[in-house]
Amino acid sequence: MTGMLGVSFGEPKWQTLPDTPALPAATQNGFVPVSGAEIWYSVYGTGEPIIMLHGGLANSDYWGRQVPELAKFYQVIVLDSRGHGRSTWDNLVGYDLMVSDVVGVMEQLNIPRSAIVGWSDGAITGLKLAMLHPERVSGVFAFGANSNPSGTFDLTNSAMFNAYEARARVEYERLSRTPGGYAAFYDQMLKMWTSQPNMTDRDLQGIRVPVWVVDGDHEEVIKRTDTLFIADNIPNSGLLIQPEVSHFSLLQDPDQFTLDILRFLQAKGIGKTSGALADASPIYA
Repeated sequence: MTGMLGVSFGEPKWQTLPDTPALPAATQNGFVPVSGAEIWYSVYGTGEPIIMLHGGLANSDYWGRQVPELAKFYQVIVLDSRGHGRSTWDNLVGYDLMVSDVVGVMEQLNIPRSAIVGWSDGAITGLKLAMLHPERVSGVFAFGANSNPSGTFDLTNSAMFNAYEARARVEYERLSRTPGGYAAFYDQMLKMWTSQPNMTDRDLQGIRVPVWVVDGDHEEVIKRTDTLFIADNIPNSGLLIQPEVSHFSLLQDPDQFTLDILRFLQAKGIGKTSGALADASPIYA
């Protein structure tokens, strides 16, 4: 069932845009000043850290169906990217800036090293973290990343993306300290998307941390050829194509998304994963 902001374009899961969930009660949250912005973060659970990075125009609430389950086994940290959600910005966005924002939050929380779970822009940021600060990354679960702007489809006439953008505007106006600034923010995001990222085969070949490159079989944003380019060039990476979902897999099939994260962490020996898959009991419809 969908609510006011939930949109359905047909029966298959990959044609739906389920409601944005809510995050559970946090053990800690706050703001970290980094490079002209104040980055909002929230912490759940205990154990080996996982930092979860959302997609462009979104906010950390989108992880609301993954956080409760993952926090049973790990310390989960979510953060709103600069200019997104509750975080402020200085009218500049870029993947290198977002990398520095993540490192700033890690330093504030005394986290020397963490696994990264990223969706879309968050996945790109995770891969760039692995390139620029490999000592701080224990592994990257990268869903829906592109290596360069040509790796994405033209979304002008995409009903799904247009519905998502309309939702993102409402959420921005609700969460942001500058609720009237969405148009300027969106303009800067478009400039970033049309000029960044620029990850070459050589850049990707330099990644030495464990990576799974993940996408949905009905992906409507990222070209499959670019997903394969990323996976083929990262040494020893895994490639996972999730069934019956699109770019919004984390909402469309949250059980599958959560369990795949746990499978990645267990396969790479990150944290106390023994029994985590057997004990996991997602209850999402």
